[in-house]
Formats: sequence, C-alpha cells, structure tokens
Amino acid sequence: MKYKSLIILLSLLSLFFPEHQPAQAATATVRLSVAASMTDAFKALAAAFDTNHPGITVLPNFGSSGALAKQIALGAPADLFISANPKWMDYLVREKEIAPATVRIFAYNTLVVVGWQTTPITSLADLTKFDRIAIGSPGSVPAGQYAEQAMRAAGVYEKLLKLDKLVMAKDVRQALIYADRGEVTGAFVYRTDALLAKKAVILYRVPEHLHDRIAYPLGLTKAGEAKDAAKVFYAYMASPAAIEILEKYGFKAVGMPNHGPPKKQLR
Repeated sequence: MKYKSLIILLSLLSLFFPEHQPAQAATATVRLSVAASMTDAFKALAAAFDTNHPGITVLPNFGSSGALAKQIALGAPADLFISANPKWMDYLVREKEIAPATVRIFAYNTLVVVGWQTTPITSLADLTKFDRIAIGSPGSVPAGQYAEQAMRAAGVYEKLLKLDKLVMAKDVRQALIYADRGEVTGAFVYRTDALLAKKAVILYRVPEHLHDRIAYPLGLTKAGEAKDAAKVFYAYMASPAAIEILEKYGFKAVGMPNHGPPKKQLR
C-alpha cells in the first residue's frame, strides 16, 4: 500500500515539475516614447517590425512631445524618443537622457487648418471670423507651438487670445477630434492627422515660412544605447520598409545611408 502511495506521489510531482521542460525563447522589449502625431504610423511600424523580429517586442507610448520628454527626464522607462519638435530632443540631450550621437531627423510634416466650414480660408487673418479654434497647448505640444508661431507671424495670435477664441488641446490628436466632431470651427493640425479625419477637411495650408520647419527627430536614450534590441529598431527606422510606411501615412521620410547610429549629431 505504501509502495502504491509513493508511485502516485511521484506521478503527481512529475506533472508539476517535469524533468525536461521546453525552453522558452527569450523576448527583448523595446520601449518607445512617440509624439502623438505619429500614432498611426508607429503602430504600423511596430507591427511590421514585430513580424520580422519575433524575438523583440516593441511597446510604443504615445503623447505630446513635451509631456513624454518630461516623463523621460523623471525616469520613465524608454529606449527611444520620437519627438515632433527638435526642441524637446535637445532638452533631453541637455538632461543627459539621450545619447547625442544617435539623434537624427527622420521625417518632416506640414501644418494645416481643418474644420467643417466650406468657405475657403485665404489667410490666417480669416480665423478672426471663426467662433473657436483648437490648437495643441503651446507649452508642451509642438503642433501648438508651430501654430502660435504662424499666428504671431500673421499678426492674429494676440487678437484671438483676447477674443477667447483659442481652445487648448492636450495634443494634436485631441485638436483634430474637436474639429472632427464640430466642437470647434477650426483646428491647427498636421497634414498627416488631417488625412485621418472623418468629417473635417483641410481648409488652409499654413505657409511654411510662417513657422519653423516641422521636423521629427529620434534618438536612443541612455537605456536604449545599452540595449541591442533598441539598436536594431533604431537601424530599422532608416530601412526602405520603414520609409515606405512613413510615406504611406503622409510623412516625408528621410533615410540614413549607413543604417546605423550617425557619427555626429544631425540638426
């Protein structure tokens, strides 16, 4: 009887502690902090990358460039930072959170005004006729900073503020949603965001000479620079496959000949 009990016990133990368990492939994780205006493009980029790199999982975190930069400066986990404005990349370089030699511009965008209104806008001065205009909060949202630059250059920013016509959004996607729902008469967004609108249409293309060029830099954080998987994704961002995806979503993509971290910081 004791012998039978021992056999049963050993059998049960073998179920919970098998002698030879199949080894599970180790998976590396790459954490991205990505500007909100790149949301759809980076979801597609991450999906394509994951398909071809089964040992690496890409986890993007989307938000305004300023908010993401401040999170990284406070210790939030990130291996790559993708900003919609070089200003916030420069900020993290100064904070010694980004490896300067890995910073490069990889895409460009343009600024537009969207809304339901069918009457065309011939200049930014026409915005004074609008009831409400949404812009990303200039303190942390690059699209809002570019919009403020353009409106100041056109001489209408202070007037719109005094008339209480400007609605501050937490990021460019929220500004687009306000316009798409008809909650505002117009909104400053990137052309790439406007292409995703359901009801809002492009009313006006903001002349590029009215604001800084809309450039997207990416760079490896200190943690990312020490992680092989992060370097693989960094190199992937200069590949023909990545460039094709970026251009599919309306960005003007910039490749890198050597597909590796540049020797000097690009501005």
